[in-house]
Amino acid sequence: MIFSVMRVDDGQQVADERQTWPGEHHDECPAVGNPARFDPFELESLVLNLDASLRIRARHQFFCWTQGTLQSLIEHQLLICAMHNGGPTKFHVDSFSTVPVEPAHFSELFRQDVSLVPHLIKSWEENHSQVVKCEAGNGGQFEGGALMRELTQLGANHIVAHGTHDAAGQLTSFFAFACRPGAIGPRQAYHVELLVPFLHSAWVRTQVNWQAKGAGVKPTGLLTPREQEILEWIYRGKSNIEVGMILQISPLTAKNHVQKILRKLGVLNRTQAVGKALALRILHT
Repeated sequence: MIFSVMRVDDGQQVADERQTWPGEHHDECPAVGNPARFDPFELESLVLNLDASLRIRARHQFFCWTQGTLQSLIEHQLLICAMHNGGPTKFHVDSFSTVPVEPAHFSELFRQDVSLVPHLIKSWEENHSQVVKCEAGNGGQFEGGALMRELTQLGANHIVAHGTHDAAGQLTSFFAFACRPGAIGPRQAYHVELLVPFLHSAWVRTQVNWQAKGAGVKPTGLLTPREQEILEWIYRGKSNIEVGMILQISPLTAKNHVQKILRKLGVLNRTQAVGKALALRILHT
């Protein structure tokens, strides 16, 4: 298991600082520096992401942003968001992914984890709130933990994490991106450092709005039983052809159902449909 802390220091390249835990063995990693400039594509993507984050008011919008536009800068299989709400191990946790997994399951694993998560947070706190990158290898210290075991099965056992803190330096929120090996380098870690404050603000807005408006949401009857069934398969990543084969209907019929679902939910694509259905509790993870 390799822990490295990504630090940006006046645009100059500086060496990684690492916290080595008992029994941990690792090789040297290349130094991490602050990318001096964005190429035109990165700059455009950054502006689009910042603009998108400011428009978020609901959970399904947060889902669509993080699993859509944000992937252009931080490619990940799973995003875990944790809000500190009490004691040292008390968090409100939510997870987001377009991979056919149960995000709520990973949220619960994050809450219950007593190995990887505490070390990620401790490393972040002890190194002055720098981005933490964790690369799990065979036989590493945290391989036996349920969270890391599930991430490994997902093929996303490389984690980059960052958080926010209050004026007293106490942890406020923590965001962990689970990625495929090789997806996160120095530039992507720098993107995480830039964007996590916007992630925090956007996610907080979804929490405030949900508490205020949740009691008024009445999704019952919005979709027919067949449409709900098809939406469940969309959530699990099935194409129209695959849905047709599963439900023994033609791909065209499946496509027509999908179009009706999009219209009823007031969204433009399948990803947005899943996000809004999760927010409205039509889908249950």
